[in-house]
Amino acid sequence: MKLHGRRMGLLGLLAALAIIAAACSSSSDDTTTTTAAAEAPAAETTTTAAAMSGEGVTFGMILVGPENDRGWSQAHFEAGNYVEEKTGATMISLDSVNPTDRPETSVEQVVDDMVEQGASFIFATSDDMRDGIEAAAAAHPDVPMIWSSGDNAWEEGEAYRADLPNLGNIMGKMTYGKMIAGCAAALTSETGNIAYLGPLINDETRRLASAMYLGAKHCWEASGKDVADLNVEVNWIGFWFNIPGVTLDPTEVTNGFFDGGADVVVSGIDTTEALVVAGQRAATGENVWAIPYDFVGACSEAPEVCLGVPYFNWGPAYLDVAESVVSDSFEATFQWIPPNWADINDRDSSMIGWVNGDGLSSDAASVVDEFITGLGDGSINLFVGPLNYQDGSVFLEDGEVATDPRSGT
Repeated sequence: MKLHGRRMGLLGLLAALAIIAAACSSSSDDTTTTTAAAEAPAAETTTTAAAMSGEGVTFGMILVGPENDRGWSQAHFEAGNYVEEKTGATMISLDSVNPTDRPETSVEQVVDDMVEQGASFIFATSDDMRDGIEAAAAAHPDVPMIWSSGDNAWEEGEAYRADLPNLGNIMGKMTYGKMIAGCAAALTSETGNIAYLGPLINDETRRLASAMYLGAKHCWEASGKDVADLNVEVNWIGFWFNIPGVTLDPTEVTNGFFDGGADVVVSGIDTTEALVVAGQRAATGENVWAIPYDFVGACSEAPEVCLGVPYFNWGPAYLDVAESVVSDSFEATFQWIPPNWADINDRDSSMIGWVNGDGLSSDAASVVDEFITGLGDGSINLFVGPLNYQDGSVFLEDGEVATDPRSGT
């Protein structure tokens, strides 16, 4: 079935605000954590560098894209390397587990094979793997598993599964990273025209696009500019990365953004096409920039036009899982983990990070740093009313603050 892209005006993004998860929280201990059976106290977001020995332990890592995609899948793969480094455990992995690249391979089959090879716990790393990992968890009830995204372990989630006590969820509060990306985009744009390259449309992706806009709006207005002169366009390609003949081509979509007058493209897809296109066009003399996604090293594709990258650092959370399995204390929890605001780029503690790119001016970088500080100490809270839905109805009244969702991630 062909998936179609969809353009959305900026105000339409705010239709997703009802499912903002703790986007208004600002303290470093605002991790949302619940057990599969009952809500538990908030988890610590830091981990010790010295992990319990995992010598002789094997774990599985199932990736939706290539392990070297400079994006989502590589971030997970390198988190697996981190667990190996810290514990001495051994990772077995399979990448490009999706219906296009491996049409004859199901997530259940991959789990079966990994368990047969001795994996004592499994990470499934894509929203798209829901049905497969739930079936696999049911088939292997004694094997701890993590589905990175989803809400099956959250009592308040739409997909809560009390019958899967061995399947937990981990996700990072990337809402903050997208706010920072929006701020950097607004501080750099010379035209006020910013574009967002979206993947598929769901609660998470709309929420992140909305967060990017609110960050852009805040920093645009803070620099003394009229918000009426800020324009944001969104186009959804239909999946997390390009599938020829199925999705819109992100290279074509990005070129379309620049042809239409945008000078900054913020990416929400797993791969780096937006940055590559920006680099190509800048080489011909155009003043254009881009912000990739997911992976700490993504700017290397075109460093001169990269404003920075909001990225996931799965390593510390995955290490906690490994330690719990080794110590026989694993519990299937729902964890939605924020940055470590004391140091958002701390490899051993911060789930969400932001790295300034070479394309970001020193003046803009200073403002971005101040913006990050404000998010961390709570002096900047962008999910405060008045905010409306796309149809004009009220989401948040004046002064009202968004809270955790009732619909998961």
